[in-house]
Amino acid sequence: MEAKAKLTMIRISPRKVRLVADSIRMKKVQDAIAILHNQDKRSSEPVLKLLNSAVANAVNNNGMEADQLIVKTIYVNEGPTLKRFRPKDHGKAFQILKRTSHITIIVSDEK
Repeated sequence: MEAKAKLTMIRISPRKVRLVADSIRMKKVQDAIAILHNQDKRSSEPVLKLLNSAVANAVNNNGMEADQLIVKTIYVNEGPTLKRFRPKDHGKAFQILKRTSHITIIVSDEK
């Protein structure tokens, strides 16, 4: 059985979030939580909250055991990009791309 949680429009680049997501893929939930607590990345906090949400969905909605769960799938997709401009010399404008991410976590009790 599976449970899912999504986080959309987070203002961190998908490339940076994927570094954290790759470190917890196919791990037990307790191990993934320990890894996220000890990582020194800005994206580890929202991923930890999302993982806790997925575990709560599994326990409350599907009646699964929290200590039996593993992170079956986690993927990070690119969201819409906010385009901003920065003034440069001689009246030019430099474009700044503020990227967003969509994160999805699926936890399962199957091996």
